[in-house]
Amino acid sequence: MPVAVVTDSTAYLPSELVRQRRLTVVPLAVVLNGAEGLEGVETFPDDATRALGGRRVSVSTSRPSPEQFARTYRGLLDAGADGVVSVHLSAELSGTVEAARLAAAETGGDRVAVVDSRSTGMGLGFPALAAAGAAAGGADLSGVRRAAADAIDRTTIYFYVDTLEFLRRGGRINAAEALLGTALSVKPIMHMPDGAIVLRDKVRTASRGVARLIDLAVEAAGDADVDLAVHHLAAPQRAAQLLAALTGRLGDRVRSSYVTEAGAVVAAHAGPGLACVVVHRHPGSADARPASVDAASGPASGGAGAGSAPTDACFGAAPAGAPKAH
Repeated sequence: MPVAVVTDSTAYLPSELVRQRRLTVVPLAVVLNGAEGLEGVETFPDDATRALGGRRVSVSTSRPSPEQFARTYRGLLDAGADGVVSVHLSAELSGTVEAARLAAAETGGDRVAVVDSRSTGMGLGFPALAAAGAAAGGADLSGVRRAAADAIDRTTIYFYVDTLEFLRRGGRINAAEALLGTALSVKPIMHMPDGAIVLRDKVRTASRGVARLIDLAVEAAGDADVDLAVHHLAAPQRAAQLLAALTGRLGDRVRSSYVTEAGAVVAAHAGPGLACVVVHRHPGSADARPASVDAASGPASGGAGAGSAPTDACFGAAPAGAPKAH
């Protein structure tokens, strides 16, 4: 039996891809006003969005336990898997990788490899898909792990939020930063170059935020063929605009694209209005490395285009140095 690939619910992979690639997804938990539910199983984006709209709300998230991972790994190995590669959201954002590593040491040692994606959403999903593709092609444990690691190095994520308030509530930024951002009407664009959320740019309006995301994503693509994912939270029109502009500018270099709504974990920390773009560069195409991006360059409007596979996905994060919320 091929090597099995495991990921977590913050990959927000389209359900049809999960089935086709035989991926196993371990859910994180979301706690809304004291009631805990598994993301994508018991708690959904609308639940978190409604809770965040209340005046008095307690919203938090938690990692899967080592025991959950151990049960998953044992089940796959007992079913005949040659090994398990487990790819998860950034260790800078969550204790999920740590829990997976504890479980790997307990259940299989050299039969289970844990990979830190240094990202989330389809920044995690694309590496998980690459690992699954290698496994389906007959690669051994080392080859499947390497496929995930290579995809991580070719994947770039940028995201925009309407307000800093939800990041502050979730411990992603401090109160002073949130107050300053609100006072100046600053809308941040973030990225995750090393697994932690880092401020990439600042804009004043939502339209400039969308335009800047488009420019950054196009420059990240370089000359490579790419897969694209656009994530949103209660902003489907903005997501459609983003994807249309990106496919218009990148043309036939776009091999696949997805528009997905953020899950409850990300909703809890980013709030409504989130927009995110993930660019996965294909190996062997003209340029598998991102082009350098000029931080001083201004926003530019994108062209028209089309092409998406609607499902259920997202991304998540926390600025460097901020406390982990999972």
